[in-house]
Amino acid sequence: MSVQQTSTGKFIDGEEVFALELTNSKGTYVKIFNYGAIINKFIVQNAKGEMQDIVLGFDTFEQYLDREYLKNYPYFGAVIGRYANRIRDGRFSIGDELFQLVQNAGAATLHGGTVGFDRKVWDIVEVEENQNLVTLEYESEDGEENFPGNLVISLTFELTENNELILSYEAETDKATPINLTHHGYFNLSPDGGNVANHQLQIFGSNYLEQDDNYSVTGKLIPVAGTPLDFTHLKEIGKDWDPEEGYDQSFVLDKIYGDLSLASETSESESGLTLSVYTTEPVAHLYTAKYVDVKNGKGGKDYQAYSAFCIETQHHPNGINIPEFPSTILQPEDLYTQTTIYKLSLAK
Repeated sequence: MSVQQTSTGKFIDGEEVFALELTNSKGTYVKIFNYGAIINKFIVQNAKGEMQDIVLGFDTFEQYLDREYLKNYPYFGAVIGRYANRIRDGRFSIGDELFQLVQNAGAATLHGGTVGFDRKVWDIVEVEENQNLVTLEYESEDGEENFPGNLVISLTFELTENNELILSYEAETDKATPINLTHHGYFNLSPDGGNVANHQLQIFGSNYLEQDDNYSVTGKLIPVAGTPLDFTHLKEIGKDWDPEEGYDQSFVLDKIYGDLSLASETSESESGLTLSVYTTEPVAHLYTAKYVDVKNGKGGKDYQAYSAFCIETQHHPNGINIPEFPSTILQPEDLYTQTTIYKLSLAK
C-alpha cells in the first residue's frame, strides 16, 4: 500500500492543487485531485492481465479547466454538492423562508449551481499511508450559491486490498440547509472504451422516479416492471433503451433506509470486470452520458454520447420540495453521513 501527494504546480484562487495517489498490493491505482475531489484515474487489472483505466477524464490537470470542456461541462469524476441533481424551479423553502437559486439547467438548479463543490479546491486534512486513505475537507460559506448555513464537508477516500474504493462523507452546518452529495464518476469497463450499450447492468431498485420534461423529479414513484427501465435482472444496458436518449433516470433502491447495501452491478465480457456499487443512500441515478462531447480525453481520445455510464448514489432528487421523500435538510444539531463503495472484481 502507498499514498503519494504531489503538487500539480497550479493554484486556483490562491489554493494549491495536488494529486493524491493511492495504490494497493494488487497494483490497483487511484489518482485524485483535491480540486473538485476529482477521481482522475482508477486503474485495475482486467481478465487479460492488463492494467486498465475504467474512468473517463484527462491526461493533465489543466484540461479540467479548459474553456471548451466547461462549455458543455459533464462534471467528469467530481464530487457534486451542495445539492446533486435538479432542484425544480431552483427554489425551496425552509420553514417560512423561501430560497431562490441560480437556474442553470432550464428552470432548474443542477448539481449545486453555477460553481459547485466540483470546482472548489478542497483542503487536504489527512494522508494515512498505513490505511491507504486521504481525507479532504471543504467549507461552503453561508450564502454560497444562495444556500443557507456554513457547511463543513469532509470526504475520505480509502483504497482497500479487496479492490474497494470507499467514499465516506460527513457534514455539519450552523443553519438548517439542504444537502445531497454524490460522486459523478464516468465508468467504462471495456478495454477499448467506446459505447457502453453492451455492458451488463443490474440495479437493485424496483421503482423509478417520474421526471418532467426538464428531468426534474415530480414526486411520483413508478414500478420498473414492464418498462425499459427494468434492470432488476442483469441485462445489456442497450437492450431496451432508446438509442437517441439512453438513460438519465433515478431508481429508488429496495433497501432499509440508511443501511449499506448493494445498489448496482455492471459487467463487461471482454475485460471480465465487474463494478459493484454499495451505498447507504436511498437512490441510484443512472446516466449513460447522452450529452458528453469532449475532445482530447485520455490518450487523445474523444469522448462521445454513451461512452460511459454513471451510477450516482444520492437522496431523492428535488426531495427538498417533496415532503413525502426522505428529508434532505441537515439541522445544526445533526451530522450528515454517507458511504458509497466502488468494488472491482473479475468474473469467476
